[in-house]
Amino acid sequence: MTTTVAATGAAFKIREARFEDYGPIVSLQRRYGLGTRSYEDWSQMWLGNPLYRELRSRWPIGWVLEDRSGRIVASIGNIPLPYEWNGRPIIASSGISWVAEPGFRSASLLLLDSVVNQRGVDLYLNSTVTKEAEPAIEMFHCLRVPVGRWDERAFWVTNHRGFSASLLIKKGFPRLRFLSCVLGPASFLHERLSGQAGLQDTAEVECCAGFDERFDGFWEELRWQRRNQLLAVRSREVLNWHFGDSLRNGRLWIAAVAERGRLAAYAIFDRRDNPKYALKRVRLVDYQSLNGSEELLPSLLSWGLRRCRRTGVHMLENVGRWLEDGEIIAASAPHLRKLYAWSYFYRACQPWLAEHLQNPSAWSPSLFDGNASL
Repeated sequence: MTTTVAATGAAFKIREARFEDYGPIVSLQRRYGLGTRSYEDWSQMWLGNPLYRELRSRWPIGWVLEDRSGRIVASIGNIPLPYEWNGRPIIASSGISWVAEPGFRSASLLLLDSVVNQRGVDLYLNSTVTKEAEPAIEMFHCLRVPVGRWDERAFWVTNHRGFSASLLIKKGFPRLRFLSCVLGPASFLHERLSGQAGLQDTAEVECCAGFDERFDGFWEELRWQRRNQLLAVRSREVLNWHFGDSLRNGRLWIAAVAERGRLAAYAIFDRRDNPKYALKRVRLVDYQSLNGSEELLPSLLSWGLRRCRRTGVHMLENVGRWLEDGEIIAASAPHLRKLYAWSYFYRACQPWLAEHLQNPSAWSPSLFDGNASL
């Protein structure tokens, strides 16, 4: 579909994106500071996506704006995400890598509109909303997810010297990085004296090289136990697609606790460094357990913290504080920071679903949702 629009004296054209647009789209993303992917990793967001393969001819991979000369000046990706409610399939959409040249940023709202208001979608999710994008998201009547604290992050420092050096760079003092040899030990000592509760490591944790057949069995039990909640599909096939980029590039850590040959709980950690500030960072992306128990979470977190320390990672973070029911993270994470915006919004396109999602008990969110870990 192609539409030509005239605005403020300049004409532009909006059309559906194509795989052959990869070069201009990535060039645009790179110019304005967005992370970029190889063609393989970029195309696999759709070609490897089980739901896209089912919908293929009916699902645009995104939309672009072209100026008078046919040059791509704005783009947004369109990712289909499989969800369930009480065994009922839910088709969710999430935009990804929304970017525009300065002169076309107002017009690029048409791209967001294309994602939010597309036909055949039950639910729109966006878990990476920034301060700049928040007014636009709210303009489309999107609501804040009512569970979690999506304008905060809790974190552990696992390499105090490296973290201090990164902080000095961020504060604008890169030439003073040598002070990290003093600030790092001081920060470590302050944590030890703060009286923060430690994590009780009580279960044996195994490191998984990938998602094996046990994850299918786990998903079948999980979907039955939590059938009255909105759940992202976590079958082995979907997990392998969702984390395909991180798996191919060696960024994903999968930790699990097994009981009598079946998975009882797992946690997924994703390495997301920030090269601008020389920060080595890991995020807790997802934690799932059968019977809704959080008793295995401390052991899985302890495993993640040990691996961070062993590999020189500076910090482990929980963005959105979506595991606050039992206050395990709040009681053990030494650091808390406010974010610039509430990062997770939704809009239900079906009245029955909108009614259910008004109830916080209908939610069980994590960074697996939406576009936060794609």
